[in-house]
This record gives sequence, structure tokens and C-alpha cells, in this order.
Amino acid sequence: MNRADFHLQNLDSAREEAQRLFARKADLQGAWLNWVATQIYALQPAAYASMVRRELHSLQEKSET
Repeated sequence: MNRADFHLQNLDSAREEAQRLFARKADLQGAWLNWVATQIYALQPAAYASMVRRELHSLQEKSET
């Protein structure tokens, strides 16, 4: 499977995972950053973890505006 196909196949899942992680931010407050880093580190494959990281970054940017 090439990179574009992988991205298309996993985009919805990556967005859902990013939303799940972001939803915990208010609950965990100061501990959230370390927790979320651990959660992302555990995701496999690395390309999927990167997708989740990008989606999470997008959610953070939207929440700051």
C-alpha cells in the first residue's frame, strides 16, 4: 500500500483518535501533555501516529482561535 492509500484508509480513524485524546485535555490539565505523548508514542505504525499527531495539532490550533 502506498502512502496516499494508507492516508486515505486511516484518516477517519486518526481524526477520531485525535478527538478522543483532545477530549481528555480538560480533565488531565497539566498532566495532559505527558499523557498524550505516551498515548501517541504507543500508536502503530509510525505513519499512523504521525497522522494522529497532525490531527491533534489541528484541533489545538482551532481551539486557540
